Amino acid sequence: MRYIFVHGLGQSSSSWEKTISCIDDTTQISNPDLFDLLQDKKPTYNNLYTAFSKYIEEYFEPVVLIGLSLGAVLALNYTIDHPSRVGSLILIAPQYKMPKILLKVQNTIFRFMPESPFQKLGSSKNDFILLSSSMMELDFSNDLKKVQCKTLVLCGEYDKVNKRASEKLAEQIPAAEIRTIMGVGHEVNMEAPEKLVSILNDFLRKH
Repeated sequence: MRYIFVHGLGQSSSSWEKTISCIDDTTQISNPDLFDLLQDKKPTYNNLYTAFSKYIEEYFEPVVLIGLSLGAVLALNYTIDHPSRVGSLILIAPQYKMPKILLKVQNTIFRFMPESPFQKLGSSKNDFILLSSSMMELDFSNDLKKVQCKTLVLCGEYDKVNKRASEKLAEQIPAAEIRTIMGVGHEVNMEAPEKLVSILNDFLRKH
């Protein structure tokens, strides 16, 4: 089984380092940098999803997808399209129907930010805005029953923006369970890597 950790928007592959460092055996773990997968293509969601799908197809074994935020959206999308390829699915702070108002507010904030934080993530401010804008029409509501693998939905106690969506998502996926990670916000992989690994190990041992 190949374990693929997928980071969120505003993160990079290094955002998983603390989490992965808490795992005993890392030989079957991958954590791609999403913007690197795009290569020279425009940073739209469709291009990113296509590149992400091709990345997964490089592995012949079944995969376990662990995605946070944007990474959770990609992982959910891939599982809907390729249910037989995914052994287990872990979605952290997920959305299945994009909150348009939230994305618009986020883009407004991006526009007033300096360029340097985006460059540190290997991208640009305009790339982030384009990617966010291209996600606004995403809605997987009618496809959630296609997810047949065991699914764990996680959300930080203080992540108010994604808590309700996480609960509703878990209700609609046939084999899903939900857990709240106490004492943390949105970036669970950065804020509480040891707690996260403990929960992942417990879930994966059972499945």
